[in-house]
Amino acid sequence: MTDFQTFAHLASIDLGEPEPKPTSISGDQFEASTTLWTSPDGALEVGVWECTPGRFTASRETNSETCHIVSGRVSLHGPDGRSEDVGPGEMLVL
Repeated sequence: MTDFQTFAHLASIDLGEPEPKPTSISGDQFEASTTLWTSPDGALEVGVWECTPGRFTASRETNSETCHIVSGRVSLHGPDGRSEDVGPGEMLVL
C-alpha cells in the first residue's frame, strides 16, 4: 500500500524568523523556509519558502527544484534571455 501525506493552508505556515538572502543582488531581501517532508533516503524534500521582493541569483547545476506559487509573483530570467512571469496557482521547474 502507498503511504501519503497532505499539507494545507500553505500560505499561513509558520516559517520562522526571516534571514538575509545571501544571493540577493538588489535590495535588502530576506527569506524564510521550512521543510514539510523528506524522503526516506534524503534525496527529496518538500517545503515552503518565502522571500521579500527583489532580485537574486539561483543556480541549479547539480539539482532541480519544482515550485508551486501559493501567493505573490515571480519574474524568471534565463541565461538565454527568455523571461516569464509566474503567479498564484502556477508551477515552475528550475
